[in-house]
Amino acid sequence: MEAISGLMMFIIIAGFILVIMGLRLVNQYEKGVVFRLGKVMSPPKEPGLRVIIPFIDLMKKVDMRIVTLPVDSQQIITKDNVSIDVAAVAYYQVTDAIKSLVEINNVVSATYQIAQTTVRNVIGQSSLDQVLSETSAINDKIKGILDTATEKWGVYVSTVELKDIRLPESMQRAMAKQAEAEREKRAKIIAADGEAQSAAKLGEAADIISAHPIALQLRNLQVLSEIAVEKNSTIIFPSQFMDTVDSVKKFMDKEHKA
Repeated sequence: MEAISGLMMFIIIAGFILVIMGLRLVNQYEKGVVFRLGKVMSPPKEPGLRVIIPFIDLMKKVDMRIVTLPVDSQQIITKDNVSIDVAAVAYYQVTDAIKSLVEINNVVSATYQIAQTTVRNVIGQSSLDQVLSETSAINDKIKGILDTATEKWGVYVSTVELKDIRLPESMQRAMAKQAEAEREKRAKIIAADGEAQSAAKLGEAADIISAHPIALQLRNLQVLSEIAVEKNSTIIFPSQFMDTVDSVKKFMDKEHKA
């Protein structure tokens, strides 16, 4: 009886140890892929406390969160033979845990390598003007190529951004001169437009004065009055000017009676 009791106690303790050894905790952002004697067991384990068979099953956890993948700066020659340094960043996410383990040895390294190569190829097929002015289109093109290439690994590339484009110093100086020339050009155009408008207004004023000569005399009187008030002085008018004043007075009386 004692031998049987000892055996039962051993079995219970061994069973308890085996259960403890078979417990696996899968986090909320993970999935657990179980390999049983080397063969993948589908589907993957969902988040929570899971049990596997010790010594027979092997569980590998896969992070299903979005991963930020910086692509280091690299020197690239554009289509128009300009050497620039370009850095980028890609955002990807594992969508199929089994494929990410079975189809590729290291999904992070593989995604980085193909991202770096794709950035170099796409930039090399574009001119400098396209790289600077059509960045959004280039980002979408790189993303499309990456997404297609990584789909078989169970990876989805959500975004690719060119985050740093560095030009040679000589090119930067040339672009600065071009920008300065454009600013001067716009300033000259604005000044010319102002001169044209001013000339047009002067022409209109000349037409009005030629049609109404008395208006010029009235304007002269106004200017002289303003000068007298400003300088606090007395102005002596010649007799010819007084004749003009009489003419203005007669004109005003005539207009009033009319």
